Amino acid sequence: MAIELRTPAQIEEMRPAGRFVGEVLTALVEAADVGVNLLELDALAHRMITDRRAESCYIDYAPSFGRGPFGKVLCTSVNDAVLHGLPHDYTLADGDLVSLDFAVSVDGWVADSAVSVVVGTPREEDLTLIDATREALDAAIAVARPGKKIGDISATIGEVARSHGYLVNTQFGGHGVGRTMHGDPHISNDGRAGRGLPLKPGLVIAIEPWLLHTTDEIRMDDDGWTIRSADGSRGAHSEHTIAITDGDPIILTARV
Repeated sequence: MAIELRTPAQIEEMRPAGRFVGEVLTALVEAADVGVNLLELDALAHRMITDRRAESCYIDYAPSFGRGPFGKVLCTSVNDAVLHGLPHDYTLADGDLVSLDFAVSVDGWVADSAVSVVVGTPREEDLTLIDATREALDAAIAVARPGKKIGDISATIGEVARSHGYLVNTQFGGHGVGRTMHGDPHISNDGRAGRGLPLKPGLVIAIEPWLLHTTDEIRMDDDGWTIRSADGSRGAHSEHTIAITDGDPIILTARV
C-alpha cells in the first residue's frame, strides 16, 4: 500500500480542484429537473470542464471492473442505480432520485465528490435515505483526525447507516485522492473502530457513504458500469474529498 501524504502547500494547491468540483455539482443540482435528459447534464459538466481547462477523470477511465473507457464526464445514477451510472438517453421524471458523481483534475490535482437529489415531488423515504448518507458523511469527516484510524471512519459510517435501519455494502467505498482519482487507502463503508491505517496530517481522501433502501446486494447493468440494487430499491450517495490536518479536516469539495 503506497500512502502519500501531502504538504500544507500541496493541499493549498488542491483547493482549486475541490472548489471547481463543488461549483460543477452545484450547477448540476440546479439544472437537474423533471424533463431534463441525463445527456444534457453530462454536456453541462463537459462545457464547464472545457471552460475551466480542467481534465475529466472519467472520460478515459477504464478500470478492471468496468467496460471502459467510460466515455462521459459525469456519473448519473437514477432510482435503483447508485454508483457509476453511465449517462444515456433518459429524461428525468417526477420523483426520480438521481445521484451525481463528478471528479476532475485541475493543474494536476484531483478532487472527487457526489450528491443525491430528488427532482419534482419527493418520496419521504428517498429524502430519509439521502439524509442518512449525508449524516454518515458528516460524522465520518468529524472523526477524520490525527490519532484516529481508517477503521474509525468506516465504523462511523456503518453505525450511522444501521441506526437508520440500512444494510451496508462494502464492495465499493472511499479512497485516496491526489494526482490520480483512486489511490490508497481504501475506505470501507463499514469496519471496526481502532483498526487500520493511522490517520496523519497530509492524508487526502474521498469518503463516500452510499446506501440502498432495503438491501446491500448489487448488480451491474449490461453497459458494464451502472451499479443497481439487486432488489430494485432506490439508492443514494454522498461524497467529499477531504484533507486531514493537525486540526479540523478540510473539506476540499465543499459546495456553496
